[in-house]
Amino acid sequence: MDVFPSRESILKNIRKALTQPSAIPFKELEKLEHSFVQPAEDLAIIFAEKFTSLLGKFSLCENEEELVTKISDLVVAKQWNEVYCNDENIRTAFNSFGFNQFSDKDLSQSDVSITRCELLVARTGSMVLSSKVSSGRTTSVYAPVHICIAKASQLVYDIKDAIELLKKKYGENLPSQISFATGPSRTADIEKTLVVGVHGPKEVYCFLIDA
Repeated sequence: MDVFPSRESILKNIRKALTQPSAIPFKELEKLEHSFVQPAEDLAIIFAEKFTSLLGKFSLCENEEELVTKISDLVVAKQWNEVYCNDENIRTAFNSFGFNQFSDKDLSQSDVSITRCELLVARTGSMVLSSKVSSGRTTSVYAPVHICIAKASQLVYDIKDAIELLKKKYGENLPSQISFATGPSRTADIEKTLVVGVHGPKEVYCFLIDA
């Protein structure tokens, strides 16, 4: 007699279980709603405090011109030679203010990538990214540094609010990828030591236009 069941035996048991689903043990949990009361404080302040506490870097800009100036100064200070952006709206807006530091090289060769986002979630300090608005699936995670550009009108308080707005915006045609990015990539899998930038960008910037 085999000590371990065969592959076919395991699959047979799985198929049997699927045809005879078990009752949900705690039905009351299905109706449990988690509601967070929005404080009176400005959403931009709440987001900035949470985002920076999670190692993100935040900057508030009065208008697009100040945004371009700040990012241009940052590119020079950090000595980023390859600035990747395939969002034509961003490139056009930046070019109108004399920004000429975009590179035509591939994302894999970039020092930093620049994208937009769907929304910002103040309570968790998260950027809501999607394949439709954030320049595809990989732009925000593949480069070692990610710069996200948003407007104050994109701020919501909680994740629930963000999901409701996305459903309202897209209906049945949701983007193929939606992610909630909360600061730079970090893990403590190795000896419980926090390491930043293992599974994504090691630096994340959010530039918020106060409009």
